[in-house]
Amino acid sequence: MSQGLRERLLPSCKRVVVKVGTRLLTHEHGGLAPSQLERVVDQILSLRGEGREVVLVTSGAVGVGMGILGYATKPKALAEKQACAAVGQIRLMHAYDEAFGRRGVAIAQYLLTAEDFRDPERFGNIRRTTDALLKHGVVPVVNENDVVGTAEIKVGDNDRLSADVCHFLEADLLVILSDIDGLYTANPKTHADAALIPVVLRVTPDIESLAGGAGSVASTGGMITKIVAAKAVTESGSACVIANGFTSDLREIAAGAPVGTLFLPSEKKLGSRKRWIRFVSTPKGVLVLDDGAVKAVRDRRSSLLPAGIVRVEGGFASGTVVEMRDLKGKAVGRGLANFSAVEVSRIAGRPSGEIQGIVGHAAPQEVVHRDNLFLV
Repeated sequence: MSQGLRERLLPSCKRVVVKVGTRLLTHEHGGLAPSQLERVVDQILSLRGEGREVVLVTSGAVGVGMGILGYATKPKALAEKQACAAVGQIRLMHAYDEAFGRRGVAIAQYLLTAEDFRDPERFGNIRRTTDALLKHGVVPVVNENDVVGTAEIKVGDNDRLSADVCHFLEADLLVILSDIDGLYTANPKTHADAALIPVVLRVTPDIESLAGGAGSVASTGGMITKIVAAKAVTESGSACVIANGFTSDLREIAAGAPVGTLFLPSEKKLGSRKRWIRFVSTPKGVLVLDDGAVKAVRDRRSSLLPAGIVRVEGGFASGTVVEMRDLKGKAVGRGLANFSAVEVSRIAGRPSGEIQGIVGHAAPQEVVHRDNLFLV
């Protein structure tokens, strides 16, 4: 049954995001592993040869820089890690540029922070730029900007970054290549009876509990960050495969071969705007709804009207994302507010017909339109 699912689903995936982990590109204690990078490049080009569009999300800058600066393990100090990233990124991209260039393919470099995704205008610009590059046959190569990254602007890890790339690209498939074969029923390094899970229908708390800790000394994430990424993209309608980049082949994975763990997508594929609202944006305020508004929004998929708003928490401008909660504080959803926090406070609990008179200008009838609303 699982094999049939793969063979029906994966060959039809046209837009593919490939995330390559640090362990796959570097030696155990840092430094670039050129043969592995060349192997990744060849496999990406084999996918392109089948008519697929491919965006590469690559880790490895810190790991490459560790080898250059003489670190055997990842330094703990932020400035030292950023120094490794600064030195390693240029070497890593030079290696990619040469490898793709020898095969007649141009690449483009993206160095992104969380702010590039949180801002809707930047998010849209990234999408449009990527569409243009793919049209010209260029392979976008994406990495987080670790040199300037701080807690406030970091995406977190490149597994999360690859999910965000899937969101703006509306990709069909995310392939996460690491040094483990996929998701197991237990840690295969400590449990001899651990079995590979071929297909995950939905990422539940039980599935999340199977994830372990971090990987190699040069890497950032572990299986848990991959599961979080898989959950985000599958709930958006994209498929995800976690596989061993040392032993598996991208072309075989995309053809539906029984490789790694396949995470099945939800039936409804979300557009980039709703993906951004649900998974990427950061809410700037809270709207507390009465029971009638919760029922209308949740059960009837209606827009949020001012009459159902009990109170406003936080300050925000119109056009920003807000979270909606019920009277008990439970999240209901999030969406783009048509009004500022000050305006919503003035029209809360009032009929829509009174909005224009209260705010003093022509205005929408909804505080959050259903097209810009995503339920939790």
